[in-house]
Amino acid sequence: MLYSTVLFIHVFSAVLSIGPFFVLIPMLKKMKIAKTHEEMTAYVTTFSLAVQIVKHAGHILILSGIYLLWSGGYSITSPFIVMTIVLLMASIVFLARAFKPTIRTFNTPEYHQQLFVAKLKKAVWIYTILLLIMLWFMVTKPPLW
Repeated sequence: MLYSTVLFIHVFSAVLSIGPFFVLIPMLKKMKIAKTHEEMTAYVTTFSLAVQIVKHAGHILILSGIYLLWSGGYSITSPFIVMTIVLLMASIVFLARAFKPTIRTFNTPEYHQQLFVAKLKKAVWIYTILLLIMLWFMVTKPPLW
């Protein structure tokens, strides 16, 4: 019963780790054409909140994943585990370096709306692709070696 509960928490946190970015993609289009500072502030605040949700869901995802690995009898050298850990490390570094520094430029002299939105859009797509690849490894468990 505990394993099933943690598995559900793991899947739910995976959804929370990737889902907000699918909402941000259409919002980025609106950010690109935002006319007022107040409108842009609302978008940036929403974007920052989504990144926070993703970050904290990622913590739960990692902890539940460690439990599932330990109790599920999988070897840490299994190809899908190794590749997921590699991509996890890459996504953690990427998440820390992609969003926060860009968002911090808002309301500063370095802020330029089109460049700002372009950087965020690129970061959203890269992060989403990283997470989708990790999801693919976890679901399909491919025997790479």
